[in-house]
Amino acid sequence: MEDMFLMKPKIDYAFKEIMMDENARTGFLSAILKLEPSEIKETRILNTNLRKLNADEKQGILDVRVLLNNAVEIDIEIQLAMMNAWADRALFYLSKMYTEQIHPGQNYTVFKKCVSISILDFELFKGETDFYSSFHIREDSRHILYTDKMEFHVLELPKLPKELKEDGGDILLWAKFINAERKEEFDMLAQKNPYISSAYQQLQTISRDSEKRLEYEAREKAVLDYNQMMYESEQRGLERGLERGELYQLIRMVKRKMEKDKTAEQIAAELDEELTLVEKICDAVNAGHPDDGCEKIYDLLCNQDLMRSANRKK
Repeated sequence: MEDMFLMKPKIDYAFKEIMMDENARTGFLSAILKLEPSEIKETRILNTNLRKLNADEKQGILDVRVLLNNAVEIDIEIQLAMMNAWADRALFYLSKMYTEQIHPGQNYTVFKKCVSISILDFELFKGETDFYSSFHIREDSRHILYTDKMEFHVLELPKLPKELKEDGGDILLWAKFINAERKEEFDMLAQKNPYISSAYQQLQTISRDSEKRLEYEAREKAVLDYNQMMYESEQRGLERGLERGELYQLIRMVKRKMEKDKTAEQIAAELDEELTLVEKICDAVNAGHPDDGCEKIYDLLCNQDLMRSANRKK
C-alpha cells in the first residue's frame, strides 16, 4: 500500500529530516552523550551540509550540525559505503569545526566543545564486537583527560545484535531504529522509548510528503549508485585482476622506484607491468601525501576508477 511507505532512517536525507524534530534530537543526543534529557535545555540545528572529499565526487556525505545548550557543537554523519580513511575524515572535519570558532582578536576561551557522531554501515574497527565506541583525549597510562573539548562517538550498524537486549540501553534502541526498515520494527521500538516514538512520528510525516519522498529517492539512488560503482571497481580489480594484497605489493615497489626519480615508463619496464596501471599508481601517489600508506593509495586508485566509470555513463 502506498501509505505504508517508510523511508529508511539510515539514508542520510531521512535522518536529517528526522533530526528536524526537537524531541527526536533531544532523545538521540541524550542517549549518545549519556545525558539526562532534562540536562538538554536547547538543541539548535546550525546547518546541514553535503560534504565532498573533492569537487568531482558524486555521492558526498550529508551531515547534521547541532548546537547543544549553546555550549557544545555536534556533527552527525552517516556513511553507508566502506571508507577506510573514515577516522581521518572525522578528525579533519571536527578539527575544522573547532578552529572555525575563533576569529582574529579573540582568545582561546571562545572554544566550545566539539563532538563527532559517526553512524556507519560498515565495520570500522576490525576484530571488535561492540557496535558502539566513544573516544576522548587521555594520557596513555594514567588516563588523565587532556581536554574535554573534542570527543568521538561511533555506531557500527553491522555489529548490532540480532535480538534486542533488555539491558542494551537507549543507544541500542536508537541504533536499531536507525537500522530498521520494516513497520513492525519501528512500532516495537517506538513503544520502548518516547523520544524514538517522536522520531517515528516524524519519519511517518516526511514519508507521506510527496516532495520529500522525491528528494529521498534521489538521494537513495545516488548512494546506491555510488556503492554499486565501488563494488564494480573492486570486481574489476582496477581492470587488471589483481588481488588487494598483490596490488599493495605493487604499490610499494612503484613508490620505492618513484623515490629514485624514475618515470612511469621506466618503472613499468623494470617491473614488467602494464604502463597504464603503473601510471594510475603514480598519479595516485602524486595526488596524495608522500607518506601515505598502501591502503590510502589503493583508495585513491578506486576513486579514480570510480570517476572514470561515472564519466563513461554520462
